[in-house]
Parts: sequence; structure tokens; C-alpha cells
Amino acid sequence: MTVKRVISALFLIGLSVISILVNWVFAVLVIILTVFGLYEFFTLVERKGIQIYKYFGIVIGLIIPLSIYFKFELTKSWELLFIVAALLIIFLLQFTRRENKGAIEGVSTTLFGILYIAWFSSFLIKIKLLPGGAWLVAALLLITKSGDIGAYLIGTKYGRHSLIARISPQKSIEGAVGGIIFSVLAALASKVFIPGFSYLHLVLLGVGLGILGQLGDLSESLIKRDCHIKDSGHIFPGMGGVLDIIDSLLFTAPVFYFLMSVFIDKAL
Repeated sequence: MTVKRVISALFLIGLSVISILVNWVFAVLVIILTVFGLYEFFTLVERKGIQIYKYFGIVIGLIIPLSIYFKFELTKSWELLFIVAALLIIFLLQFTRRENKGAIEGVSTTLFGILYIAWFSSFLIKIKLLPGGAWLVAALLLITKSGDIGAYLIGTKYGRHSLIARISPQKSIEGAVGGIIFSVLAALASKVFIPGFSYLHLVLLGVGLGILGQLGDLSESLIKRDCHIKDSGHIFPGMGGVLDIIDSLLFTAPVFYFLMSVFIDKAL
């Protein structure tokens, strides 16, 4: 399992480095991960017997990052308008069904999947399109994934006290602390990518993203626990599915984008 995990990790690192260099390659990668992530999520939900609008949700999830990359905006609050329109269409689709049973679950779960996976992951593209976006994405990936690695390594070797056993029995308090420490160290190393940040700010950034990344991981674990599934998929040997790879980034990317937007505005 460890060998497979290392091979998958090296593959993802290489893919990330290549994609960061070119905007459209990065956008394609994010879109592919978004589509597969949505497919995995909706498949998990279907196993619970909830009638969702799987392929409609995937199409909407595809449009969101595409519209951001091509800077397509009908209005200043285009994303909110788009989400409202999606909700209305989901209700219209519900009207075509023969029964009302499970309507609330179907509508809300479909919209939740779109927001949780497609909208949150689209912030990666937003970060990439900021001034110096390639370096910002590199910093985000380094800090977030270092936290994942630290939590896994420290938790595997030193984990004794369960973090939240009912959600993820294998996650420990020791692993959580180790993950935050790794995120802080990665944040300090990221000064080369965001030189305008002081070391104090980098430490705070590392702590914040480290906590958010673990919340993202725990949130996906909660979803999988509810669906009685260990891994969201099997695309990456030793690591699981797409959701297992991007779960921490789904929480760190939006916050990191807003922080960097404020920082850039003040710098200018």
C-alpha cells in the first residue's frame, strides 16, 4: 500500500508541476478532477438510494470552472445567478418525476454536490488567474498537501488517541498536530513563492490552511462513512479516488483565494 501510495503521489506531483506552468493545461486538469469528483460523489449518494440528478449536476459542475477560465460573466454576481438558475432547473426536473418521495433529498444533494465540489474546486482556477498565479498555486498545493502527508506519516507512526472515531477511526490527534506542523513548515518554505509575506504571516497561513485541510479531509470522511464506503474511488492506487485527493483543497482553495486577493489589492 505504501509503495502504491508513493507512486501515485509522485505521479500527481509531476502532473501538478507540469500543469502549473500553463494556464489552459491547469484549467483542463482542474475540470477533469471536478468531473470525476462529481461522478464519485453522486455515485456514493446513489448507493444510499437517493434519487439525484447525476448527469445534470456533472454538466453544471463542468460549466462553472469553464466559465471562470474563459471569464464569462453575464453580471457581476454571475456565479450566484448561475447557482439560482441551476436550482430552478433541478426543481423543474423534479416536477417530471412520477412521485414526490425523496424530492428534498434529491434536490438538496444535487445542489450540494455542485457547490461542494465544482464551485469550491473552481477557486483553484481563480487563484491561477491572479497575478503570479502559478507561484500562488504552488504555495497552496505545497502547504495543503504537506499537511496531508504530515498527518498520514505522524498518525501512522505515533497515532494513539483517536481524533473523531465515529467519522474516521484511523485519524488521530497526533496525526492532526503533525499535519499542522508540516503545513507550517511548508508555509515557511513557500516564502520563495509569496515573498511579500512575513514569517509570522506565513506561520499563521500554515496553521489556518493546515486546519482547513484537515476539516476538508474529515468532511469527506463523514460523507463516505454515511455512505458506508472506505474510498470514494480507485483511480489512484493506494490513495483512493479523486475526492480522496482533492478533499483538503476544497476547503483551503476558497480561503486562500480571498486572502491572496486582499493581499494583492493592498500591494497594488
